[in-house]
Amino acid sequence: FSEGRGGQHARDFLGKWRGKLVCDDYSGYKQSFANGVTEIGCMAHARRKFVDLHVAGKSQIAGQAIELIGQLYQVEREVQSLSAEERQRLRETKAKPIADTLHRWMLAHREKVPNGSATAKALDYSLKRWAALTRYLDDGALPIDNNRVENLIRPWALGRSNWLFAGSLRSGQRAATIMSLIQCAKLNGHEPYTYLKNVLERLPTQKASQMHELLPHHWQHTA
Repeated sequence: FSEGRGGQHARDFLGKWRGKLVCDDYSGYKQSFANGVTEIGCMAHARRKFVDLHVAGKSQIAGQAIELIGQLYQVEREVQSLSAEERQRLRETKAKPIADTLHRWMLAHREKVPNGSATAKALDYSLKRWAALTRYLDDGALPIDNNRVENLIRPWALGRSNWLFAGSLRSGQRAATIMSLIQCAKLNGHEPYTYLKNVLERLPTQKASQMHELLPHHWQHTA
């Protein structure tokens, strides 16, 4: 939870972390990239630009882009169950040639469309972020997009307008902590109500040195 969308909030949250961040083109991350975080572009966001363009006007260029990006996703379906090392090797042999073709195709079509047009904007989104969008090809541990996170936060993204007024900054922070705890419980295979009920019952007598046992990734149900 933060008071706004400024980049400082993202930097405060990430702190000293310097890993690989799979994300869209949110400008708030730019300074973090300059400070050592590695940007990994989300291919789903790039594809969405062309989907919107195609829905709006049945654009042939958009349709071709969607087809080529679809081929990249087909490779991902094929390598989904493989180890990171095997996935990277197959991406190198199968996905990289497709990505190279897509890049050349985008560059060629960008020269044919006027600046400021919807098609130009869709192409520019990918072309300006091409290095970030294709970094997943060199690391089998990286996903092609951040759809998994997008789906996990969807309930809050959809309800955000209803929760615009949390009452105070502290209330918003508390709400964010509770929401995070619920999602962490789900990710660890726990039924949230059962988990929270048990934790709240044990909390008053739990030793401070054993408090970590109540975290979702350590928790075991006790009567």
